[in-house]
Amino acid sequence: MAMVCLSDFEVYAKKYLPKTTWDFFAAGADDGTTRDDNILAYKRIRFRPRVLRDASVMDIRTKLLGTEISFPVGIAPTGFHQLACPDGEKSTARAAKAMNVCYIASTYSTSSLEEISAAAPSGFQWFQLYIHRNRAVSKQLVQQAEALGFQGLVLTADLPYTGKRRDDVRNGFQLPPHMSLKNLEGAFEVCKMMILDPSVTWNDIHWLQSLTHLPIIIKGILTKEDAELAVRHGAQGIIVSNHGGRQLDGGPATIDALVEVVEAVQGRVEVYLDGGIRKGSDVLKALALGAKCVFIGRPALWGLAYKGEEGLQDVLRILRDEFRLSMALTG
Repeated sequence: MAMVCLSDFEVYAKKYLPKTTWDFFAAGADDGTTRDDNILAYKRIRFRPRVLRDASVMDIRTKLLGTEISFPVGIAPTGFHQLACPDGEKSTARAAKAMNVCYIASTYSTSSLEEISAAAPSGFQWFQLYIHRNRAVSKQLVQQAEALGFQGLVLTADLPYTGKRRDDVRNGFQLPPHMSLKNLEGAFEVCKMMILDPSVTWNDIHWLQSLTHLPIIIKGILTKEDAELAVRHGAQGIIVSNHGGRQLDGGPATIDALVEVVEAVQGRVEVYLDGGIRKGSDVLKALALGAKCVFIGRPALWGLAYKGEEGLQDVLRILRDEFRLSMALTG
């Protein structure tokens, strides 16, 4: 089968992954309305193409907080990559480095931070943090990430509790016995998903700043009010995100929330976006509406399910080439 677009990888992953794994990756909260609207919202947006603009030379590079990447797409933090391919996050890290993009490694990785760092030395990597009730564990992870050379700290702000994903409940989803959350091994005796700290507030940004020199990016912002608070509390980046529609069902599609956030921050911090990116033209729409870069979640997992590191590189190449073509055809 020729892999021509990202939906080809989706079809492959759905066919070949175990049903419980597919359901976990695909799940949205409740009815899945927000998950689906993340994609549908792009279809409602139209270009105003300009012609005769000399598209013979195009530069698609950009910079995230001063670090150059080859094009404005990165890999969003998602957990449990070993469910998609044997090498898990190590394959993800190698693919990201090969394509010169940013990879945000998840707290809930099935490879450790050391393994991810060692798999792609000098790769451009950020670390995504969930703050746990046991603050000592979170502190240790932040300081470990900085020591290993991760270049940013991404705080996920939209998960005081885990959203209700019906298929996971029906399937009784849990990690297979031979996999574990490597960053949390030995830290907890209870179920890993029950130890998130729901008491986290904006004041905890200052606590994080006291632990690390890394720039802090807040992920999960959907409103101008929270965007302004992020700036006020010293965040250096914002990821407009609804967690892939996996948390609150009934919130806005991320591309619809983007303009409000961009207008609120007025260039004081960089604004990124995840959710619903399926084509290079989606990337261009997000940039046209003010995003500096976008991050892909599920499509990265589909690429891993197809051919591991090589499959994820294929996904990124397709997005890169479609993005370049969209730039040319819109002038």
